[in-house]
Amino acid sequence: MASEVTLQRCADYDPANVKKSIQRAIEPLGGISNFVKPGDSVLLKPNMLAPASPEKAVTTHPAVVRAVAEMVMEAGAKPFIADSPAIPAFKKIARDTGLADVAARLGIPIVELKDSAEYTQEEHRLFRILEISRHAVEADRIINLPKFKTHVQMFLTAGVKNVFGCVVGVRKARWHFKAGIDRAFFARMLVELYDTVSPDLTILDAIVGMEGDGPGTSGKPRQCGIISASTDAVAMDRVMLEIAGGKPGDFYIMQAARDMNIGETDLSRITIHGESIDFLRLKDFVFPKMVRVVTGPKIVQRVILNHFTTKPVEDREKCTLCKRCVEICPTEIISIKNERLVFNYDQCIRCFCCVEVCPEGAMKPTAPFLLRIVS
Repeated sequence: MASEVTLQRCADYDPANVKKSIQRAIEPLGGISNFVKPGDSVLLKPNMLAPASPEKAVTTHPAVVRAVAEMVMEAGAKPFIADSPAIPAFKKIARDTGLADVAARLGIPIVELKDSAEYTQEEHRLFRILEISRHAVEADRIINLPKFKTHVQMFLTAGVKNVFGCVVGVRKARWHFKAGIDRAFFARMLVELYDTVSPDLTILDAIVGMEGDGPGTSGKPRQCGIISASTDAVAMDRVMLEIAGGKPGDFYIMQAARDMNIGETDLSRITIHGESIDFLRLKDFVFPKMVRVVTGPKIVQRVILNHFTTKPVEDREKCTLCKRCVEICPTEIISIKNERLVFNYDQCIRCFCCVEVCPEGAMKPTAPFLLRIVS
């Protein structure tokens, strides 16, 4: 059976327009009643990356979360909003993103995902044990609510990558450390995690997405005007990649999903409902500067990393020395000396977590001098 992806136009975040677009998007999939039943506990998993206002397009817009929560409640189920950001500031993130207000208005919980549970996978999987929040494991249903953004480490973040939020925040750094510079390795973990969590439905907020050096404040909001829905987030990500004009070979998650035969990566085998891909194509969409996988002897890797790969660099005028980059760094290569950030680039794995969490947009992926000459 072919995977189905729906595409709907939605020009703005007017609550009535958003709800109508989402209803139209999930109608070909059977409507909300096909995914939740009366009495179900339904985890709504938005992107809550950092404490940023909705206008910055860093997180899932509250109008999208509110519309889905209302639909779930109308179906007689019990929604709760939940995520596990990498930085320990959940209450501030919930407040600044507008999601705490949504929860308060609707009288539903907003929960920080904690308390990991070990999930043992089949023998053929690369990762035999995955640690996932108990809330995600125990919820009756999961509705995945990602934001469409670029990602300097993984190229794009949408449906599949958003499930990484089901890993408790402090454990995310361990996966980055384990993956190191190997993007393919990290992508496979994300795909296996997505397959294990297996959200019942994914609804993508691409009304205003992000281009450039996302997914944090270094990226730039981009009007896309799209709401998408699917039971197959891999297929949805493939469709959005096509709309943005990207190549599957650049999208590590898509390569991993294809190799592992998880989800549908073949565009010709995906049934599109609603608007056509051609009608929604994004002209001149700006993708991030990517870091390629580096292999070979350590001395060769070090030369390539330091002189021919993009690395995080701070804008000293914007940097407030808030220390979030220091706290999030999985390899602990960032420190503060003499009122300035100091980087040990020899040990930097280019995960760009520092870029993701910087509240001022002061951390940016920057190409070294030799790489700029070659380019």
